[in-house]
Amino acid sequence: MTIYRIPEKPAALIFDIDGTLYTNAKYIKEQTDCQIRRFAETRGFDLKKARKMVKSYREEWAKLHGGKRLSLGNVLKDMGVPIAESIAWRKELLDPASYLKIDKKLNAALARLAESYKLVCVTNNPVSVGRKTLTALGADPFFSGVIGLDTCGISKPDIKIFDLAAKQASVSVDSCISIGDRYDIDIAVPLEMGMGGILVDSVCDVYKLPDVLEIR
Repeated sequence: MTIYRIPEKPAALIFDIDGTLYTNAKYIKEQTDCQIRRFAETRGFDLKKARKMVKSYREEWAKLHGGKRLSLGNVLKDMGVPIAESIAWRKELLDPASYLKIDKKLNAALARLAESYKLVCVTNNPVSVGRKTLTALGADPFFSGVIGLDTCGISKPDIKIFDLAAKQASVSVDSCISIGDRYDIDIAVPLEMGMGGILVDSVCDVYKLPDVLEIR
């Protein structure tokens, strides 16, 4: 866990979902791979070629942007796949319940956090997929809202997404903490906006958050 900033009076926690509220390498990989498979099918590419195209594009983009990472949704958009099409693919192809189960430690931590903060999720998946993921984990009751790729047709790290999360929580931007597993996607922009930021290595770090934030 890396703590970049904690506001003096935090009021809301903005959580990423995938790779943050659960640790499951197989499901994370499948989320990417199923979309690349669909990209290859719909565009008439060999799958190996499609994978190489996505990998090469990300590498070139990173070179031009100081090593930053680009979300898959934005990669596909730049390669001619409209966001609306990506949303439809994700709704059809992603099945969190096949990979995830209720996490009692996570829910105990979230219950403590929810006593002191408003909890909102921001995901680059559609809202319905985000909700299904939270349900599979048993965590849905703790979150007041989920903002997804289909909420406003853009994906993280766009500033509008994080601004919308603060508005949904009905708090000021500078009283929010963004929590996620990818610095460039989940943390960098919130820090620029004046939010706090905590980078987690796995869900085990989320288990520790009540103590890190000194919740009694």
